[in-house]
Amino acid sequence: MKTATKLVAVSAASLLVLAGCATEDTATTEETASTTPAETGLAAGDGEVTIYGGYGEAQAAAFQQALDEFGDANGIEITFESLAAYDTDIQVAIESGQEPDIGMWPQPGGLKNLAEYLVPLDTVFDTSVPLGTLVPGWSDLAVVDGNIMGLPVSANQKSLVFYNPQAFSAAGYDVPSSEAELQALEAQIQADGSGYPWCAGIESGDATGWAFTDWMEQYVLAVNGSDVYADWITGEVDFASAEISAAAELVEARLLADGQVNGGGVSMATDGFGNTAPLFETGGKDAGQCFMLRQGSFITAFMPEDIQAEIADGDYSRISAFPVPAPEGGQAAVIGGGDIFAVFDGHVDEDVAAVAAFIASPEVLKYQVATGDLSPHATFDLSLYPNDLIRSFGAGLANAEVFGFDASDQMPAAVNGEFWSAGTSFVTGELSWPEASELIDSQY
Repeated sequence: MKTATKLVAVSAASLLVLAGCATEDTATTEETASTTPAETGLAAGDGEVTIYGGYGEAQAAAFQQALDEFGDANGIEITFESLAAYDTDIQVAIESGQEPDIGMWPQPGGLKNLAEYLVPLDTVFDTSVPLGTLVPGWSDLAVVDGNIMGLPVSANQKSLVFYNPQAFSAAGYDVPSSEAELQALEAQIQADGSGYPWCAGIESGDATGWAFTDWMEQYVLAVNGSDVYADWITGEVDFASAEISAAAELVEARLLADGQVNGGGVSMATDGFGNTAPLFETGGKDAGQCFMLRQGSFITAFMPEDIQAEIADGDYSRISAFPVPAPEGGQAAVIGGGDIFAVFDGHVDEDVAAVAAFIASPEVLKYQVATGDLSPHATFDLSLYPNDLIRSFGAGLANAEVFGFDASDQMPAAVNGEFWSAGTSFVTGELSWPEASELIDSQY
């Protein structure tokens, strides 16, 4: 492991850099050359590259498998280590001089907050290659002072409505393709008394409320477009604004109106986000049966074991998904998240450059997609996805016309935390949206 040459105080203001302000110019500093590696040459590698990230066990094993193949072919020993609490643990590693060559952050804000320790990626390898294959919106997530400091490795998408085709068929329901059709379906379910339109738990321990923020992000992007979405992240558009309040009204009508969710908002706040069992109930309202669940592509890992077994066998009789319909006057939009990598200052050599270019490519995920991860590259070979369901998630991401990375993950930590907390109080009825938005805006 090499040693960083720059350990200075991190500017909190770096969290507020507007995503999407990338330019082709790279600022010249004393520590970082303004020219590309092809012009300057890189130090010879020492045959070893270390990467820290936050992957779970299955993800980490699949990622390491791809790294081993690449390393064996190029004479590099590549070691990936998953940290239990990435943002905290990577800070400790930096302060003790034990940072890796490459770090992978689950949130762009955390990466940008540590930009002083990192190098612009175009000084490491030819970034024009991944920039030419990424789904629009993924290249601008870790831009600081006009420099691309990080690029994505893996992705998920959250603009999915899961449903039980068997239950839909039994009740005579059709999959909606528009907001009007979705509203009609909600009304029909309520009129029939066959169950509840939505499953919608938002409980997640200390992170309770994040599932609500995903709903808000979906409609902020779909109603207002990418520019307002970006300005909302930085605080230039307030939570109390008409644009964001319009999204809150849509969420309120969808989830908090009488009969939309079993137990209403109070129940949502105590129902775990991964509680998918009611989607597969057949006993109607008395059994808490619900017909739709908006969640991320990763939610299949939280489904009952028999459903997971059916997915593995290619049986989709009880599980499928459709995209969240665009609201009236809005546009189809995909939101999602993923892991973003960066290279530490003082760690750039030929081996690190080769590995960085590899993990920025579509090829790195050829095994990892079996764990449910998606590729952020539009050129990823869809046949590599393990089944038709995950393949449909990947295709939806690859074909996204408007993509937004999880907004709360890009907001300053204090804002994100209040978004979860005040958002939960809005869901339970303890706060009105104007009251909740005032609390959240106060954290900027």
